[in-house]
Amino acid sequence: MRTPSDQPEHVYPDHWEADVVLRDGGTARIRPITTDDAERLVSFYEQVSDESKYYRFFAPYPRLSAKDVHRFTHHDYVDRVGLAATVGGEFIATVRYDRINAQGMPASAPADEAEVAFLVQDAHQGRGVASALLEHIAAVARERGIRRFAAEVLPANNKMIKVFTDAGYTQKRSFEDGAVRLHLDLEPTDRSLAVQRAREQRAEARSVQRLLAPGSVAVIGAGRTPGGVGRTVLRNLLDAGYTGRTYAVNRALPEATTSLDGVPAFRSVADIGEPVDLAVVAVPAERVPEVVADCGEHDVQGLVVLSAGYAEQGAEGRARQRELVRQARSYGMRIIGPNAFGIINTAPGVRLNASLAPHPPVPGRTGLFTQSGAIGIALLSGLHRRGAGLSSFVSAGNRADVSGNDILQYWYDDPDTDVVLLYLESIGNPRKFTRLARRTAAVKPVVVVKGARHSGSAPPGHAVPVTRIPHTTVSALLRQAGVIRVDTVTELVDAGLLLAGQPLPAGPRVAILGNSESLGLLTYDACLTEGLRPRRPRDLTTAATPHDFRTALAEALRDDACDAVVVTAIPWVGENGVTEPGDGEDLAEALRAATAEAPAKPVLVVHVEMGALADALAAATSTAPPTPGAAPEAPRPESPSSAPAPAPAPAAEGAGAPGPGAPEGGYHIPAYPAAERAVRALAEAVRYGQWRRQIADPGRVPEYEGIDETGAAAQIERALARGADERGVTLAPGDARELLGRYGIAVRPTLPAPTPDEAVRAAAGLGYPVALKTTAPHLRHRPDLGGVRLDLAGEEQLRTAYAELTETLGKPEELQPVVQAMVPRGVDTVVRAAIDPGVGAVLSFGLAGAPSELLGDTAHRLVPATDRDVAEQIRSIRTAPLLFGWRGSAPVDTAALEELLLRVSRLVDDHPEIVAVGLEPVVVAPRGLSVLGATVRLAPAPAWTDLGPRRLPSY
Repeated sequence: MRTPSDQPEHVYPDHWEADVVLRDGGTARIRPITTDDAERLVSFYEQVSDESKYYRFFAPYPRLSAKDVHRFTHHDYVDRVGLAATVGGEFIATVRYDRINAQGMPASAPADEAEVAFLVQDAHQGRGVASALLEHIAAVARERGIRRFAAEVLPANNKMIKVFTDAGYTQKRSFEDGAVRLHLDLEPTDRSLAVQRAREQRAEARSVQRLLAPGSVAVIGAGRTPGGVGRTVLRNLLDAGYTGRTYAVNRALPEATTSLDGVPAFRSVADIGEPVDLAVVAVPAERVPEVVADCGEHDVQGLVVLSAGYAEQGAEGRARQRELVRQARSYGMRIIGPNAFGIINTAPGVRLNASLAPHPPVPGRTGLFTQSGAIGIALLSGLHRRGAGLSSFVSAGNRADVSGNDILQYWYDDPDTDVVLLYLESIGNPRKFTRLARRTAAVKPVVVVKGARHSGSAPPGHAVPVTRIPHTTVSALLRQAGVIRVDTVTELVDAGLLLAGQPLPAGPRVAILGNSESLGLLTYDACLTEGLRPRRPRDLTTAATPHDFRTALAEALRDDACDAVVVTAIPWVGENGVTEPGDGEDLAEALRAATAEAPAKPVLVVHVEMGALADALAAATSTAPPTPGAAPEAPRPESPSSAPAPAPAPAAEGAGAPGPGAPEGGYHIPAYPAAERAVRALAEAVRYGQWRRQIADPGRVPEYEGIDETGAAAQIERALARGADERGVTLAPGDARELLGRYGIAVRPTLPAPTPDEAVRAAAGLGYPVALKTTAPHLRHRPDLGGVRLDLAGEEQLRTAYAELTETLGKPEELQPVVQAMVPRGVDTVVRAAIDPGVGAVLSFGLAGAPSELLGDTAHRLVPATDRDVAEQIRSIRTAPLLFGWRGSAPVDTAALEELLLRVSRLVDDHPEIVAVGLEPVVVAPRGLSVLGATVRLAPAPAWTDLGPRRLPSY
């Protein structure tokens, strides 16, 4: 894709093309208007009402003249730009700007103001089309050097005035000559970004809601005989009790066949003659295009494509998949799949099982998303076996369109979902995922297990950026966003069960009680391993009765020094040497009774060979107590579990908050067959609860004096213009020092010393004492190889050191020696920032040398980092004690170190062209610090970033 920096002014800017989700959940394509659009423009204008035309031209304007059509379709894409929103290839709205000077006359650069005007077809007004077009035309204008928009609107055109005033840009408003005159400053503001993201969330959530709660479903490819994918989905829809209208579609049906499984059957969607909201497509891949066209031409809102034969099968399949997405979006439809397993919604008013799962989960308050059908089957089975209910389930297959990001947007404010479980094999837009996950985690837990962690490539069918940073770093960054990161699908279920049925722990203090001393000790050791603070286990002895468990558990829950309780249980053995039946049911009842009468704290059960206990607790989890008077066989009795969830608790109240799925009278107690699994789930809940409390004060990004953002931007532009390599350029040391200096980052000067005499002259200029260092790539930052001489107090010592280096390590031209003034002694550290294709901008910190390079003791934070982020960052490495006076050494100036990290973060955040910064070593002394070496690499910025206008990804 071309970028502005490498194309002539009049070349068609294809990077402006974008698919967007509108307010009602449908999609539209935004693209530049071209000279080939004359007929489309005329047809579009004919469908606009006279009133809308009047609002646009301030006078009756029934039709466009040939001159108008030419003007509105011929643009230079610099001073005159027109964009159109299209559905099905036809215009539904247009926007254009014309650059003007201070007198309002047509102009060229450097004039930085433009007049803007919109026209939206009446049938599509109220869908948010104009708001989306404003985001995109504003981004285009900024790219072309325009900083302000001017617009004239008739006072009666309230809808258009609202589009401008609600956008969040800084604006001025006046009334001139009977019109409202608006001036918008196009520089993004916190408010404009918040407005944009709120609209994005509402639109994408609505697009998923249309898929998960359709009023009617057509299964396309339902076979004439039982069996097969399509007929299986049709059977599952009926067995689940789907509340909407259901249709079977198969072009091979005999004309005399009017139903399948009691469902009306047709040869095409066109034959149905009634609205269809969702189509489940189960036909061979080569037949899918005609099915999509049939659906799109008859206003189907979304597709679940179960068909395989796409990107998972190589280059030809990838091309077929791209065309599938293009075709569906051209009709305003969204797709789950292809190669999907299906979707499930257990809401009482929907009861949708449009999947291959024969047994849908019981209703619950957990949402589950997977990219793998096989993993989806395993997770559904495991959750069902342990009595866990789901609110909704999505298995997206190749996720060519709808992704985990879209599902997060939906679950964020879904009142039926309190816990989010995600199995991901790839992340298409990592920056957006991190942003959405952080926002969602602030109100409900987000648990993620990621497959394909070590393959170094995306799974088949997933055309996404591949991260270059280690898996452990990705995990750390996700945890920074509040994501509960687990390693296996078993841990995913374990954590989900606890979070869905229990309150968050207020801290790490754990009470352990049970009838087995050995099992209690195993639990105690597991707690220590996970960083919890367990109390000595309380042994109730093997003679303990369910009543004894109830009493001990109630006491532990009332203890203010306890934040969570782990109950361990082994079978009771009677006098005849066999376990007594009913023990599990009795114990489960006793534990539930204890939790009902005590303060809300999480309770977990670890059992050994007590299937009856696990089954009894699972049964309690899956079935809430019926409402008085309700029939026992009611499929979903009224209870707090089935009522809309209350507004999420504020972040500061996360600890001890009631469990999302807890019915009146008690919480659902999860059971685990191993102490390690239970404690690991509890530790994740403890860390998540702590994160929820911390984000009440997330920190801030400080504003520092002495930052020259404009000068830095100009220097970067000049450097990229000089660079011959389109992949980027590494700045010369002097240029890097100048750029960093614009952000208040002082780099100590380094002078070349190709000869002993040059070294002496350099030292005289810097002032003694000095350091002599080699800068050859194989010796850089390797003092252990002897390439550094420190504290050289005079010329004689310097010449001697120079001779030793060249005699031992090689010729001067090989060693590339330099001279640098000595700085106060301290701890050598390294600060880096880099743009990773998989996760975005990352700020890294560690101690220089072996700790970071050999042991990987490096801490990472996402950019932009806050003051709280960097304070935690420098304290999170294992070697952090060296910064704080380890073994009697003087503590170093961590405040200066934190400021340096924040300045580097700000630099990279302000200028996306900076793809890598390395400061090494950074010597942190008891007072102040010194940056001794610096590298900066630049590359052309991407055309759009996560801060740009809304757009769907193109895979």
